[in-house]
Amino acid sequence: MATRRSFLAGAASAVAVPSLAPAQGAIAPDWHALADGYRTPDWFRDAKFGIWAHWGPQCQPEFGDWYARLMYTQGRLPWESAEMVTAYVDHLRRYGHPSETGFIDIIGQWKAQNWDPAYLIAKYRKAGARYFMAMGCHHDNLDLFASKHHEWNSTRVGPQRDIVGTWEPLVREAGLKFGVSNHSGHAWHWYQVAYGYDAEGPMRGRRYDAYWLRKQHGAGKYWDGLDPQKLYTGPYYVPPDGIASAQAMNEWHAKLDGEWLEGVPEFNVSFVETWLKRQKQMVEDYKPDIVFLDHAGVPFGKYGLEAVSHYYNKAIDWHGSPDVVMTAGVLDAFAQQALTWNVERGVLDDIHEPAWQTCTCIGQWHYSRPAYEQGAYKSAPQVVQILADVVSKNGCLLLNIPVRGDGTIDDKEEAVLDRITEWTARNGEAIFETRPWRRYGEGPTKPPPPGAMGEGQQKPFTAEDVRFTKKGDTLYAIFLDWPQAESALASLGREAMPHAKIERVDMLGGPELKFRHEGDALRLTLPPVQDGAFIPAIRIRGRGLV
Repeated sequence: MATRRSFLAGAASAVAVPSLAPAQGAIAPDWHALADGYRTPDWFRDAKFGIWAHWGPQCQPEFGDWYARLMYTQGRLPWESAEMVTAYVDHLRRYGHPSETGFIDIIGQWKAQNWDPAYLIAKYRKAGARYFMAMGCHHDNLDLFASKHHEWNSTRVGPQRDIVGTWEPLVREAGLKFGVSNHSGHAWHWYQVAYGYDAEGPMRGRRYDAYWLRKQHGAGKYWDGLDPQKLYTGPYYVPPDGIASAQAMNEWHAKLDGEWLEGVPEFNVSFVETWLKRQKQMVEDYKPDIVFLDHAGVPFGKYGLEAVSHYYNKAIDWHGSPDVVMTAGVLDAFAQQALTWNVERGVLDDIHEPAWQTCTCIGQWHYSRPAYEQGAYKSAPQVVQILADVVSKNGCLLLNIPVRGDGTIDDKEEAVLDRITEWTARNGEAIFETRPWRRYGEGPTKPPPPGAMGEGQQKPFTAEDVRFTKKGDTLYAIFLDWPQAESALASLGREAMPHAKIERVDMLGGPELKFRHEGDALRLTLPPVQDGAFIPAIRIRGRGLV
């Protein structure tokens, strides 16, 4: 996962991009046509909560994010502390040196042998999810569907199953909206570390497997007949011989990658052309209700616009209108008229129009056994706090529950889902099908500046932090921690709302509450917390409230 600005924007503009014929349908592959022809569908505005299975071969080692890249990265990266075992060291210990055992071999070990998708979808639906996101392809460049345009796909290697095609009918049978995520556009630069080498130690100078593997080397192996260069995307940024330290090697790659490459690789336009074919096939074969693009804006210029136009026009063919959602990161106000803004592990500081999405995870994006062992998952109350905050600001929450390599989720993930299930069963009325109120909330805890990756800067919420939603003529207030004393909601005082008359206040799943509607606040006291309840919500009825 990443959504960062491209440093190749200027270079990409110099690439000769052929003119693409307009897609069949009503909306041309043009920013103005897309903005004019699109409107966020009501189903997304009503849904509020989705669950994501960010699952593929990088989950097989159970060592967290970006394994297919970081296993080729000797030395420590800036965010890695001296106490951490790096993916490179973990790979050495368990699989051997990446010149001999590369990510191509990890793919061969991924079998998904205990995967029970029907069980998982039922679990997610019970927890309150209204949409489900399957991963179509990550930066590791393995398509998780029956790809016609990329030989490296899960029907030919690994589980030898159409992962996306297995999820899709089960999701629809459960009454959920179905989504797919596409991260493959970054593979062309992300994989270049696999063409490098150790700069230090006994294996220094020995190139990793991507550098030397060719189609003929697959004889007798699980990938016999496939070209490993089509997996690793081909050598473009191969480090020169003679880099003398792991730090210098990492700096070399960081300089080439810039902040995050989004442009067309001028040396491999065919990669982008194939990317577009793969993206179109996912849309045509699985008819997703939502597509997640892991890009800052629309990738690859005209190719990305063609992908958006194709998707919306297919939706018109299916349903008569473009009642689907395509999300991308780092969208300006104009681009948000054509796509839906996804804020990765981030928050916004106020109500935002149009509807938007936060994506986050209870742990790491790819399954991490160390995160499990260290108790590093978000708790159910933390998830619900994020959900309430996002919904109060006109957003939806897409929550990743990392899946293990074998296709299961662990007991701690099950426990988090069970508590979320209990909460939504009791309090979902304040979340689903709601809209933002006049203000999102009140309280002392201020969110970090809006933008990607802001979640880690969020200070703990208190019982004075409250989030508001509305449905019809009913107002809801969600307390982000359980109040231990009388609560005073200043936003609902007579001075703030001189024309309102509050007639009744109920605790969702609980009793009617006594209250005092005073000049400076609505004052009330919630019953003591019991039976493992958390994050209480109240229903407020009367006249002039919404």
